[in-house]
Amino acid sequence: MEAFQNWYEGLEPLMRVYWTIAIAVSVVFAIQMLLTIVGIGDTDADASGADMDMDMGDASADGDTLDTGGAVQLFTVRNMINFLLGLGWGGVCFSGVVTNRPLLVIVSLLCGAAFVWMFLWMLRRVLRLESNGAFRITDCVNQTCSVYLRIPAGRQGMGKVQVSFGGSVQELDAMSAGEAIPTGAKVVVAEVIDHHTVLVKPC
Repeated sequence: MEAFQNWYEGLEPLMRVYWTIAIAVSVVFAIQMLLTIVGIGDTDADASGADMDMDMGDASADGDTLDTGGAVQLFTVRNMINFLLGLGWGGVCFSGVVTNRPLLVIVSLLCGAAFVWMFLWMLRRVLRLESNGAFRITDCVNQTCSVYLRIPAGRQGMGKVQVSFGGSVQELDAMSAGEAIPTGAKVVVAEVIDHHTVLVKPC
């Protein structure tokens, strides 16, 4: 401990700042990653600030998808940690190469920005993969499905149907314009009423 203290106190002020940021933020980053792995962390969905709009294609623009997402947030606690991580370790790693201290500050700032950009790029890829596999309710039109809960006649109430899509089963609210349809019957989706409700008819 004494050796570490002597080493730390022997650093020039700027390098002391870089090492402090690098070590402290690395600990926070490791804890954050651990919490994310065990399912406690999130993707800053509740963080305030501006959003960096990333074009996700139709999955983010259409209102008839059951998948959420479409914008990658720029100003979040997670991105602040990524920036500081790049800033600290960038200053430490390039200190032996860039001897001009003002230039080193610029390089470390660029490293922080690069860390944020890499995180946003990876997050965008993950969201795009999720959107590609998202269930779009309009895709079930004209598909055959099973009645899960009895559907009343004449649009007087809603039942439920189960639709097989992409290897998974989606459960949707359903209405019938004609006669009542019992549980277990096979029906065809005639049209989409709203984001989670379809109009069906007997096969």
